[in-house]
Amino acid sequence: MITCKGFNEYRLLDAGDEEKLEDWNGIILRRPDPMAIWPKMKKELWHDADAAYHRSSQGGGHWKFFKDLDDHWTIDHKDLTFKISPTNFKHTGLFPEQAANWDYIYETISKHQDQDIRVLNLFAYTGAATMAASKAGAKEVVHVDASKGMVAWAKENMHLSKLDDHLIRFMVDDCLKFIQKEIRRGRKYQCIIMDPPSYGRGPKGEMFQFKDQINTLLSSCKELLADDALFMIVNSYTTGYSATVLENVMRSHLDDLSGKIISDELGIMIEGTDVALPCGLTTRWERV
Repeated sequence: MITCKGFNEYRLLDAGDEEKLEDWNGIILRRPDPMAIWPKMKKELWHDADAAYHRSSQGGGHWKFFKDLDDHWTIDHKDLTFKISPTNFKHTGLFPEQAANWDYIYETISKHQDQDIRVLNLFAYTGAATMAASKAGAKEVVHVDASKGMVAWAKENMHLSKLDDHLIRFMVDDCLKFIQKEIRRGRKYQCIIMDPPSYGRGPKGEMFQFKDQINTLLSSCKELLADDALFMIVNSYTTGYSATVLENVMRSHLDDLSGKIISDELGIMIEGTDVALPCGLTTRWERV
C-alpha cells in the first residue's frame, strides 16, 4: 500500500464502523466510509466532531453541523493551498490519499525541467494534481473536467497556490471527446493523469462507465504520449476491482513501451496506529 506522507494539516484521527473521523486543518469532520468495517478504536474522539455527514435511505445525504463553520476554509500541502468545503455529496473537494501521487508528480517533473513538459489531467476534479504539476515547472498543464463547478473550484485552487502566472488551460468537456480532438490536432503530452469515475456524465449528458470505457480511454491516451513521455497515472475508486486488475488493463495497452508499471492501493494511516484505511487504487507507467 502507498500511504500519503508530509500532510501536516490533514490527519485521519480514527476509522471504524463504516465511518472515518478526520481533522481538516482544525475542523473535525465525520464521514461515511464503507471500507472501515472494523470497530472504532478511539471512541472518545468521535464526540469532538464539528460536523457529520448522514446518508439518506432515499439516496444522497446531508451534513449536520454541531458548531458554526465557514462554508469553506483552506488547507496546505507543502507549497500548495487548497479550498476545502463540505459538499452535498459528502466530499470536501480534496482526496488526501492522493498526496502520494502529487508528490510523485512534483518530484518527477522537477527533475526534468530542461524539457518542455506538457501535462494532461483528465477527470481532473478540483485540480490538486494540476497544481502539483504546474508548481513543479511544467510548461503547460491542460485540466479537463465535465463539471463546470469543479473547474471553477480548480481555478480557485490555482489562485490560492499562487499559480496565476503559470500556463494552465481549464477545459469543461467530456474527456473522451477531448482526447479525440487532441489526437486530431496532433498534440502530444509528456505526462497524463486521470481519475475516471465509476459512472459519470459529460457536460452534454455523455455517459462514462469505467468497465465499459477504460480500455478505449487508455488506448486513446497512448496516442497522446510523446516519445519522451515520463509517466501515465490512472487512479480508480471503482469497487470490485483490485490493483492487479488495473495493472493488467494498463499493461495490455502500454507494455510495449520502454518503462515499468506499478500498481497498488492508496491509503491513509490512522494517527498513532499501524492501521491503514484503504482509499482506492493507483497504477502508473513510468519511463525508466
